[in-house]
Amino acid sequence: MSELILVLLAGVAAGALNAVGGGGTFVALPALVAAGLPPVTANASTTVALLPGAVAGAWVCRHDLVPVGGASTRALTVTSVLGGGIGAGLLLALPASSFDAAVPWLLAFATLVLAFGRRLSRALATALDRPVGLGTRAVLAGQFLLTVYGGYFGGAVGIMLLALWSVGLGLDASVGNPVRLTQVAAVYLAATGLFLAASDVLRTPLPLGTMLVGALAGGFAGAHLARRLPARLLRGVVLTTAVTMTVGYALRAW
Repeated sequence: MSELILVLLAGVAAGALNAVGGGGTFVALPALVAAGLPPVTANASTTVALLPGAVAGAWVCRHDLVPVGGASTRALTVTSVLGGGIGAGLLLALPASSFDAAVPWLLAFATLVLAFGRRLSRALATALDRPVGLGTRAVLAGQFLLTVYGGYFGGAVGIMLLALWSVGLGLDASVGNPVRLTQVAAVYLAATGLFLAASDVLRTPLPLGTMLVGALAGGFAGAHLARRLPARLLRGVVLTTAVTMTVGYALRAW
């Protein structure tokens, strides 16, 4: 029972963090592993559980969507669905040992982006004295690669998308946040369809359902409160969790 309470609270926190700025996977994945799920199953279950919260957040912000450079919301969403589906397919097709070996590196990469992505965006813009100015094809190509990563693992994929748009187009993070929510929901939707059809996530319905309920509540509330909560504090919590999780998985792998 205590493990299910932990999973529920982790679901609420993950849904809220994803709605506010990203990083929910850093909370959800270790909670499901602690509940006894194997890492690959826990990763797939995290995506499935966070989908309703992501959709709820995207729905709340649906009227605030803006174009990303020359790419329409429809083109971005189609790209995210394709990338998310391919990434999920890679997770299921590759041996579980590949995921176990990759997790510390994926976590480290996502943590570095979370910690330094904004500084890198500002440094590049300052050095060039302008945004990089990516074309539509370059934006969609970059988004495709990131969403493949998102379907495979998912940690900080929304943060990476914001970094791409910020560095490549000069898009302000607060303006791009509704688009981020929409694209993360698209990645999760494509990956979830494949996971439900071809993985073993439904063999552990209790932790999955518990986290799903928590994430739905957290995602809906987080989207409403995104502009009121102290973003620096939340980002600090996510970063601390990310560093802790990265170190823990690295020690476990090595």
